[in-house]
Amino acid sequence: MSIPYKHFPLNSPIRLYPAQMETQSLGRLKVRLTTAGLAPVANATVTVSSPSVPEAVMEQLTTNEAGITEEVELAAPPPDYSQEPTAQQPYSEYMIQVNADNYLPVTVQNVEIFPDTTAIQEATLEAEKPDVQGSLFVIPPHTLYGDYPPKIAEAEVKDTSESGEIVLNQVVIPEFVIVHDGPPTDTSAINHYIRFRDYIKNVASSEIYATWPESTITANVLAILSFTLNRVFTEWYRNQGFNFTITSSTAFDHKWIPGRNIYDNIGLIVDQIFTNYLSRPNVKQPILTQYCDGNKVQCPNWMTQWGSKTLGDQGRTPIEILRHFYGSSIFINSATEVSGVPVSWPGTNLTTGSSGQNVRMIQEQLNRISDTYTAIPKVAVNGQYNQQTADAVRAFQQTFDLPANGIVDLATWYKISAIYVAVSRIAEG
Repeated sequence: MSIPYKHFPLNSPIRLYPAQMETQSLGRLKVRLTTAGLAPVANATVTVSSPSVPEAVMEQLTTNEAGITEEVELAAPPPDYSQEPTAQQPYSEYMIQVNADNYLPVTVQNVEIFPDTTAIQEATLEAEKPDVQGSLFVIPPHTLYGDYPPKIAEAEVKDTSESGEIVLNQVVIPEFVIVHDGPPTDTSAINHYIRFRDYIKNVASSEIYATWPESTITANVLAILSFTLNRVFTEWYRNQGFNFTITSSTAFDHKWIPGRNIYDNIGLIVDQIFTNYLSRPNVKQPILTQYCDGNKVQCPNWMTQWGSKTLGDQGRTPIEILRHFYGSSIFINSATEVSGVPVSWPGTNLTTGSSGQNVRMIQEQLNRISDTYTAIPKVAVNGQYNQQTADAVRAFQQTFDLPANGIVDLATWYKISAIYVAVSRIAEG
């Protein structure tokens, strides 16, 4: 006899069996553990339980040589809960506890699991220290479900003609942003150095639902990217005397949440389009694309998140969704310079049969990465993109949540670059 969802509390510490799965919605979770330098932490123990009954262990997992657990299925609410505004919480919540030899433990409460999606919980482990207990992250409600201050309206294009204004010469994708975890004037709030792509993934996972159409997610990610790059390009907060790039306050910027999980589909979209932003004709700076939820808060001339979801359901493309809200003059632009990488994307894919210096560089980078991530095989550094190179690229892609096609596209190029830079810094340190 199958058991309908309503018999399960959202945080029920009940293991599901095949008969129950017929009517029970399921989400997926995997955990990735690294050091601050992105070196994997293998053989760590990860327990999954209910926040309300933390002692009742539902799953106990062990990280592999890449610092990743197996993917497990967990109970989640029905998909309908995240398809329209509702009083029902559209995700279930779980507690994750991490323990590894010679590292401080990490606990994350309220990891958010949506049906039919894969949540990725990443954690950065610190070496053991005397009299330090470890880290605890308590994840607040999703912005579409909880109550947060609405965005204070600003001009979408900043006046940069004032004396002393610091503005970049061109749009550059930063390696890191400094996130002030609170309103701008809260001097007690902590500043966090976050990799740019990780920041965007965190915000998107905090502000839209991973169960929405891909075109809706892409449109919202583009708006988040453009808003963030406007803050970077205009040095908005530094020009006001602050020492950070952006805040985590929804009244001023976007919601960034320390320690929260992301979703694999959102992460992949960010990796594929993170060099893009939104422009208007004859405007150099990225547009400050503000939005609201369109349910609890209305915002004429801005994108509404629920409205973008409706348009995605109708089959609209990302640019069609964006132009519906921001007007027909808005278009997608692309930055040619990415900070913190050896060489920017060459503009064409590297695949079997490719040759030259770019192939040689990728081979060298993969070999350095394989010193740290040993599941990635070594390759001959000969500048020839052969089957051996394709197999190494495919192993890299499998490790880092990219489509495992053995082709170095933009997302794979920059992911290889980022991991190479990170593990090289470990060696230098």
